[in-house]
Amino acid sequence: MAKQNLVRLVNKESGETYWTSKNKKKLAAIKLEFKKYSKKLRKVIVFKESKK
Repeated sequence: MAKQNLVRLVNKESGETYWTSKNKKKLAAIKLEFKKYSKKLRKVIVFKESKK
């Protein structure tokens, strides 16, 4: 993954972080939001894009 394409996904409840890549040309104005499994909370929760 290229360094400038990395995006940080954070969940406020658990404080967990995921790193993923993003296509800057197609998704420039859109904030990513994914449902992922939280190991701490043991359920599926929403992770939102935040600043690096």
